[in-house]
Amino acid sequence: MPSVLVPAARWERWVANFATGHGRADLAVTGGALRGEAADGSHFTARLPFAGTYDGAPRAADFAAATGAPGEWGVLLVRKGGFAVARLGGPTMVEHKIGQRHVQGRTKAGGQSQQRFARRRDNQARQAYEAAADHAARILGGVRLVVTGGDHAAVDAVLADQRLSAVSVVGPWLPVPDPRRAVLDRAIADAQSIAVEVTNT
Repeated sequence: MPSVLVPAARWERWVANFATGHGRADLAVTGGALRGEAADGSHFTARLPFAGTYDGAPRAADFAAATGAPGEWGVLLVRKGGFAVARLGGPTMVEHKIGQRHVQGRTKAGGQSQQRFARRRDNQARQAYEAAADHAARILGGVRLVVTGGDHAAVDAVLADQRLSAVSVVGPWLPVPDPRRAVLDRAIADAQSIAVEVTNT
């Protein structure tokens, strides 16, 4: 089930709007998450960012207050068209790098020509991932918690680098377009948001 990402500053308003639309929501803490069940049977499960476990009071304000970013964490976004990597201290970006690499698109040509294009595209993608891994290893050195996004295969290729073996990937997965500065900024905000699964009846 896809998650809705809600910034902590908007969480109390989100819960109030949920209750307005579905009837009073009873809140409970279960499995390290906050669950809300409304009068009409609709319900939600909210989870803290960075795989955090919540064991506080079943109140929206308390849950929002528990969403603080770790002292050190990172973001890694990779697609064939580029990458973005950032190191953060709490909510503040300490260092980042954004890079674009040309990877040839698919061709309609057949036979040997198609195979030649495919080999060239694969080589370009491999070089792009190697460049992304070089920057990620430099910027994320010593960082354990990293939020990832972009293209699954591309991220996996970069994280396969031995220099990044200590990284622990935490949700949410961020399905971003080709990384640019605005995309990175949005990803950093989303990584710190509350992930909510909603079932409406």
